[in-house]
Amino acid sequence: MTTTPPEAKPRQLLHLVFGGEIEKLDGTEFRNLDQLDIVGIFPSYAEAHAAWKGAAQRTVDNAQMRYFIVHMHRLLDPTTMQSPAASISTGKS
Repeated sequence: MTTTPPEAKPRQLLHLVFGGEIEKLDGTEFRNLDQLDIVGIFPSYAEAHAAWKGAAQRTVDNAQMRYFIVHMHRLLDPTTMQSPAASISTGKS
């Protein structure tokens, strides 16, 4: 009797989306850490990017507001990590 192997689950690649008002347009220092907007944690980059895009579009009138995507899976698995800066993006491909 042969058994069918269970379908392989896609690997969880966790991504955190968060944002807040920044001090300077060319920086990443936040004005008030107590007011950070934690959008959520998502199981894929595609879902995180969709959430990032929605949050960024809701705040488009505030030039100081920035949202970021943190590649948490790279932080959780150091063997895949290239550099600390490689684990954070602004959502742009």
